[in-house]
Amino acid sequence: MIRVNDETPIEVLQDINVGNLVTDGFSKTGLVESIETTDDGLYKIYEFYLNTGRVITTRR
Repeated sequence: MIRVNDETPIEVLQDINVGNLVTDGFSKTGLVESIETTDDGLYKIYEFYLNTGRVITTRR
């Protein structure tokens, strides 16, 4: 299980694939169904969509 939060290294975030089990350490845990990354010019935003219907979002 991979913990995704504001302290997770970028290398770990980039290695997460569909099917990995991830958690935010609180209430969001599940298998990754899809991943979206966007760049707003200041941050790179990672959104992990889980099979539970929840989304874990982190910025770097």
